[in-house]
Amino acid sequence: MLPRRLLKVSCSGRNQFQRRFSVCELSAEHRELQRICRQFSDRELKPAASEIDRLGTFPAQHIAKLASMGLMRVTVSPRYGGAGMDMLSLSLIVEELSRGCGSTGSIVSIHNCLYANLLDRLGTDHQRHRLFNKYPSDTIGAFALSEAGAGSDVAAMTTRATQSSDGSWLLNGSKAWVTSGVEAVAAIVFATIDSSLGYKGITAFLVDFEEAKANGLSLGRPEDKLGIRGTSTCDLVLENVPIPAENVLGSVGSGMRIAMEQLDRARIGIASQAIGIAQASLEEAVAYAKQRVAFGGMLIDLPAVRTRIAEIGTRIETARLLVRKAAVEIDRGQRATKACSMAKWVAGETATFAAHGCQQIMGGMGYVKNLPAERFYRDARITEIYGGVTDVQKSIVADAIIKELD
Repeated sequence: MLPRRLLKVSCSGRNQFQRRFSVCELSAEHRELQRICRQFSDRELKPAASEIDRLGTFPAQHIAKLASMGLMRVTVSPRYGGAGMDMLSLSLIVEELSRGCGSTGSIVSIHNCLYANLLDRLGTDHQRHRLFNKYPSDTIGAFALSEAGAGSDVAAMTTRATQSSDGSWLLNGSKAWVTSGVEAVAAIVFATIDSSLGYKGITAFLVDFEEAKANGLSLGRPEDKLGIRGTSTCDLVLENVPIPAENVLGSVGSGMRIAMEQLDRARIGIASQAIGIAQASLEEAVAYAKQRVAFGGMLIDLPAVRTRIAEIGTRIETARLLVRKAAVEIDRGQRATKACSMAKWVAGETATFAAHGCQQIMGGMGYVKNLPAERFYRDARITEIYGGVTDVQKSIVADAIIKELD
């Protein structure tokens, strides 16, 4: 027998349950935000995406416009020039922007999820004032965790932080795969105070590039990448870079926890990027199939094509629901690691699946550079790699499930 309070609601107030929770319905505010970003994507990003990709140029003009709309500090407090929105809002923004340009979506996602959100969440008033107020909102921040020999294996980190007698620090080492490293004005850099401590020695430091570039910080050569070519990716080389004591983010030794918590949020951003690319692939495939004549009829009427469209659309809806569930868990203050890893794993594979299906439907036209299908495929691949490869996400999900069932 159900408790009386539930029986009473189920008999006389069924809609009360519906008002409390919905797996798919967005609020009016979220729908309006989605509409605004979709319009911007259609008007500004889609026409420019091919050239951004071809030339490998940073979309500075578009980033400036997005900043003026409040979309470069989405979750940051209004006190520091932010929009004060939630993670679900950020997910919707990244999805719609990535639908127009995967590079722009990636820049907005990583800057917001890994830099701005982290600085706002854990930074002191002094730290937030110093970096948010010093630099305008159209500037970019970076997140430097990975190294050439320490990607998924963070404990193998060799970048070293040595404390001086006055409490300040010196950073030495090299960080790899730093997105927007060329354009960044600051970064959150992770280093170990003692490699023998393993995870417990990892510490996060705020590095102001304006100061650090004059004192031992240099950038490596930008990587020539398969996709998201409008983003820069480079090494940060640190040679006795002085860091004030007050630039420790969180506490000494808490860097591993900070990084893992923030990567949950980053995975929501990456998954949202993946869904945007998948949605763009589906739209391109359908549009092409509606106007292409084959075998005496329209391509859209062929059973094999319709099956592909159905499979792509269903996978997108599945991934989108997982992403929104993860974002809502973060917004509710829940531990969302399993949900975030599920979302990134499924969304990343969905992006590749959708882009591949788009190319198959378009045939040879899906392989040429004057149509966007081949760019979708190249852009999609990164969503299964950065932020933790798919195999790592599966391991995280398995660990969580096994722990829940113990």
